[in-house]
Amino acid sequence: MSEIVQSERHGAVALLRLNRPEALNALSDEVLEALCAALDAAEQSGDVRCVVVCGAGRAFAAGADVAGLRELSADEVLSGARGGRWARLRSSRLPVIAAVHGWCLGGGCELALTCDIVLAAENARFGLPETGLGLIPGAGGTQRLPRIAGRSLALEVILAGRSLTAREALLAGICSRVVAPEALEREALALAQRIAQRPALAVRLAREAVRLAFEAPLEAGLADERRLFAEAFASGDAREGMDAFVERRTPVWSRGE
Repeated sequence: MSEIVQSERHGAVALLRLNRPEALNALSDEVLEALCAALDAAEQSGDVRCVVVCGAGRAFAAGADVAGLRELSADEVLSGARGGRWARLRSSRLPVIAAVHGWCLGGGCELALTCDIVLAAENARFGLPETGLGLIPGAGGTQRLPRIAGRSLALEVILAGRSLTAREALLAGICSRVVAPEALEREALALAQRIAQRPALAVRLAREAVRLAFEAPLEAGLADERRLFAEAFASGDAREGMDAFVERRTPVWSRGE
């Protein structure tokens, strides 16, 4: 695997580290390709249950690699491989946690917003400054940020180039927790390990149900939730979990879904 994305195993957790610190982990095509390959490897391993994405050096990711981006044509931007790589990252079958420190801008912010959970270090800064380059966010920022933080704040970030501190991001719902920079990776791994210890089917179905909350009207979402609940209820893990609760013992989960 390319060294521009380093992969570490921590039990059932895969930690993927963006490793272009000299470029503040700018998301070049090579970085996106390597990140997709690392995610593929984690999913295909059979025993990884959760993924953490973080950045080396002083930033999580400070945006797209503008030098490389400016060489693309409009047709390549619209239908080229770069869009397919972003689609791959959005389709992860595993829960993904973003551990964000330092600059998290442009494509880096969109990568964090793509993840299921975001933990932020106190020094994190979130932003979508693309309009300052005559562009707009193109990897989900105009769609995800308003859904999470609301229309007004999203437009201030996108139109005026406002960056958000970690505490502002917490208040806006962009991250779930703010921690000391030196504790960020440890806290992200601990959270990932707690998720990895839970039954895989229940985790997958719960992720799907929450995703549908952002994509469907309320009544349709409630119907989907009931369908997914019934699927979970019919599983062996659900029976084991309920039996263990009643019998006051620790449940023994199945290894697969």
